[in-house]
Amino acid sequence: MRPSSGLRAGLLALAALIWGTAFVAQSMGMDYLGPCAFNAARSFVGSIALAPVIFAGDRLRQKSGGAQELAAYSWKNPALLAGGLLCGLFLSAASLLQQAGLQHTTAGKAGFLTSLYIVLVPVLGLFLGRRGGWKLWLAVGLALAGAYFLSVSGGESQWAIGLGDGMVLVSAVFFSFHILVIDFFSPKVDCIKLSCLQFLVAGLVSSVLAGALEGGSFQWGDLLASWGPLLYTGVMSSGVAYTLQIVGQRGLNPAAASLIMSLESVFAALSGWLVLGQPLTLRELAGCGLVFGGVVLAQLPERKKRSA
Repeated sequence: MRPSSGLRAGLLALAALIWGTAFVAQSMGMDYLGPCAFNAARSFVGSIALAPVIFAGDRLRQKSGGAQELAAYSWKNPALLAGGLLCGLFLSAASLLQQAGLQHTTAGKAGFLTSLYIVLVPVLGLFLGRRGGWKLWLAVGLALAGAYFLSVSGGESQWAIGLGDGMVLVSAVFFSFHILVIDFFSPKVDCIKLSCLQFLVAGLVSSVLAGALEGGSFQWGDLLASWGPLLYTGVMSSGVAYTLQIVGQRGLNPAAASLIMSLESVFAALSGWLVLGQPLTLRELAGCGLVFGGVVLAQLPERKKRSA
């Protein structure tokens, strides 16, 4: 029995809540670990967390699925391996930049700046032959203006983009490419296996960088000290939230789904304020409003022309 549209919307809102509050856990996790080491551990935990879901799905398909369905969902599917590698590379770049940026900016600002990927995806789609009207460019203008107000360093003479905000902005670009790659491969493979593989690849890439850049300061005891943020971001943000997204998006209008998931930025700002004591200034709140307005506008469906 498929869940109702209301329940699916609720699942997506819960996923947005988990992703938004994960920015707080990511900030707290770097009290002991560098961004590369934290991202490596988080990715491996996320991959392991999806293993029971994959096992249960395979058992159900073996009982009721046909030969064609079993082949498409198999680990031997070449598209799964290619997709897992590409998604993992883009995800590792995006998440590492975001994690490093959180060392120099607040969780709330990072959440809103990351949400720019929702605007960037349709912009990048223009290069793939997808048309965009005036609404898209207005959304881009609003989002960029909001990102500027969120990211400027302030001061009377120096209005420059802060280091952390700039890193998060670049991570949003990589998240956009990541979404486009998922959009290409997900219809051909088991989405949960694709997610598991991408986390595995991201963990390996982050481990190599952690050894090269943070090896001198790494202590195994730091992993135990960061167990709470690691479990939350690995199990909840990666494993649970991704599964909620898979279930919630089935049969739901894509525009409505994107609007609900854009609440991630609101939850990030609220949790950063309540948990970490990171309030936003009036200028930053104005920037949040512009970014959120651009995100919402970008996801509103185009009005269909009436046929004569």
